Amino acid sequence: MALRPWTTATRCLRRQRVLPCNAARTTHTAPNSNLESSIESPEDWHLMQENRARFKTLFDLFNQHGSTQTREKTFQPHHTLSRPLAPSQTTLSALVAAGAHFGHTTSLMNPNFLPYSFGTRAGLTIIDLEQTLPLLRRAASLVRAVAQRNGTIIFVGTRPDLQDTIQRASERLGPQGYHIGERWLPGTLTNRNQLFQEESHQYRLTPDLVVFLNPLANMNAIRECAIQHVPTIGIIDSNADPRIVMYPIPANDDSPRTAQIIAGVLSVAGREGVVARGEDQKTYQHQAHRILIKQALTGEGNS
Repeated sequence: MALRPWTTATRCLRRQRVLPCNAARTTHTAPNSNLESSIESPEDWHLMQENRARFKTLFDLFNQHGSTQTREKTFQPHHTLSRPLAPSQTTLSALVAAGAHFGHTTSLMNPNFLPYSFGTRAGLTIIDLEQTLPLLRRAASLVRAVAQRNGTIIFVGTRPDLQDTIQRASERLGPQGYHIGERWLPGTLTNRNQLFQEESHQYRLTPDLVVFLNPLANMNAIRECAIQHVPTIGIIDSNADPRIVMYPIPANDDSPRTAQIIAGVLSVAGREGVVARGEDQKTYQHQAHRILIKQALTGEGNS
C-alpha cells in the first residue's frame, strides 16, 4: 500500500522559517540578540546602533514605573528570626503573616480571654490583633526601660522549636540577657540560696523581668515569679487566663513564627535600652570630667 504524500516523514518535519534581515529588525529589538548577529554592510551597523538606542530609551522609560524591590528589601520567612522588627516597625500585617491571630477551638476558650477575642471562624477563636499590637509595644517599652536600668531579663521557652528563638533574643541583650530552653528547675527563685550557695553572694540571682513564650507549660516558674514580685511578660493564647502574667500579649503561642516576631521585637527593644544606657554612662562621665576640670581651674579642689 502506497503512503499518502501528506503523511510522509518529510511532510511531518517542522521546517524553520527564515526571516529576512530587514524584516527582523524592529525598534523593540533587544541588544545582543540573535537578530543582530549578521552585519554585512555599514547600513546594518547603523541600524543595530539605532535599535540599541531605541531599546535603551524604552528600558529607561519603563524602568521608572517598575518595581525596585530586591531580596534585601522584601520580606523573607527567616527575617523574623535573624532580622527582627523594631517595636515602631511592627504592623498588623506582620502579625497576620506570622499567624498570630489563630486561637484554639471555641470550646477551649478561657472566659477571661473574651475581651481579646475578635470572633470565631471555622470553629476557631480569632484573636483581636488590634489589641495585641499596643500590648506588644507596651511590653517592649517595659523591656527597654529594664535594660536601660541595668536589669537582667530571662527568656523562657521550653519547646524544641523555641530554642533558637530564645537564644538569639538573649544574645541581643548581651550580658543582661539569659534564656532557659529545656526545663525550669523548681525552686530556682524561691529556694535560690540553697541551690546556689557559693554564688549567692557574688551574682544577682533574682531577675528583673521574665518573658514566657509558652506560659502554660511553665506555671511553676510563673508562680515563683509572683512570689518574688518579678514582673512577667507572656504570650497568652485563647485557652489561657491573661491574668497569669503581669503584661499579657494575646497571640498564638503554638506558632514558632509568632514567637519569633514577639521575642524579636522585645529583644530589639532591650538592645535599644542597653545602647541608651551606654550613652547615658558616656554623658555622665563626660559631665563628671568637665566638673573635675572646672574645679582644677578654679582651685576649688585645693581648698
